Amino acid sequence: MQEALSATRGLLQRTACAAARRPLLPPYSRTMASRPTLPPAALLRPLSVPQRLLLGPGPSNVPPRIQAAGGRPLIGHMHPETFQIMDDIKLGIQYAFQTHNPLTLAISGSGHCAMEAAFFNILEPGEAVLIAVNGIWGERAADICERIGAVVQRLVKPPGESFSLNELEKGLAQHKPVLFFITHGESSSGVVQPLEGLGDLCHRYNCLLLVDSVASLGGTPLYMDQQGIDILYSGSQKVLNAPPGTAPISFSEKAEKKIFSRKSKPPSFYLDMGWLANYWGCDGKPRMYHHTGPITNFFSLREGLAILAEQGLEKSWQMHKENALYLHQGLEKLGLKLFVKDEALRLPTVTTVEVPQGYDWKEITAFLMKNYDIEITGGLGPSAGKVLRIGLMGYNSTKANVDLVIAALKDALQQCHKNKI
Repeated sequence: MQEALSATRGLLQRTACAAARRPLLPPYSRTMASRPTLPPAALLRPLSVPQRLLLGPGPSNVPPRIQAAGGRPLIGHMHPETFQIMDDIKLGIQYAFQTHNPLTLAISGSGHCAMEAAFFNILEPGEAVLIAVNGIWGERAADICERIGAVVQRLVKPPGESFSLNELEKGLAQHKPVLFFITHGESSSGVVQPLEGLGDLCHRYNCLLLVDSVASLGGTPLYMDQQGIDILYSGSQKVLNAPPGTAPISFSEKAEKKIFSRKSKPPSFYLDMGWLANYWGCDGKPRMYHHTGPITNFFSLREGLAILAEQGLEKSWQMHKENALYLHQGLEKLGLKLFVKDEALRLPTVTTVEVPQGYDWKEITAFLMKNYDIEITGGLGPSAGKVLRIGLMGYNSTKANVDLVIAALKDALQQCHKNKI
């Protein structure tokens, strides 16, 4: 009995010592469960959004017609009226892409989401992919492919340059990829990549061609079927002037065959093209629930595509070309240097300008934002710190907007302090 009492006292003493050594919990930790979470003060104030002229690489300003479309009454994502709008969108994408591909739809997500949808559905682990890298989008593409276990090979050029067919053929012959990725409109460097002959070249090496047209669609000539492009995707927030959140994408018959003969499921259910093809009415079967689509974004995208169809692709391409040339002339009159030296390779939708010597690009962009409510941006990825980027896309591509940004830049060059470096 005495031994049992001694053991009990010892246990109590050790427990008390351990408790003494433990740090005391602060009062709020002990009472957190009993304290109510109050309504955030910020949410008790009205929403405030400034009016700005968005002349960066995207998003672009939304015109009143598309804004009004986004404010239409919400309907269900499986209602027949929604399906009709989705069918309209499909037709609009086919026109904008210049394709007859049945497997054409809009991803519920940004351009990044469409990029992942392309790679997730086409590639399987261990398959070789060749990535053309002359800006950030090639870098991102390579990153995504590595994450899904593809064997990634890169063709790299400095930002501001494009790839020749000879350079690309050497890469295809050496690496023998099942898929080749290239960016048509490299918005980080302001380069438009020539595509003529590339589709035939890829097919000669039994390789599918995947093209990113997020920054180029509607702003410069692009012909999916004629140029032999197997997978093409874009975004809603550039020339189409719709809010971010939907991303057009299309697959050729060869690409579709590759998708539906996979040995394994795509790594993403959300981006599984088997499900999405059904949701978008591309497989001829009754539509089934896959996910709740961004219905108001569908309204906006439909109107953006309708405006492009009403204007006509040729007129849109010509408008962007003329206004980009007008911008280039104004920049050169200010003594600024264009980053892309070859005029034929300058992307009409996003112009890159060398940061003028002695200036801090951040101070220039901040000056325009503070004093003129105009957004232009600095570089991105390999072009960071080297360029200023000015976007003229869709509704924003006007000579009046060029005059505004040129006047603002002239003021900034006079008012901003030069670096002492």
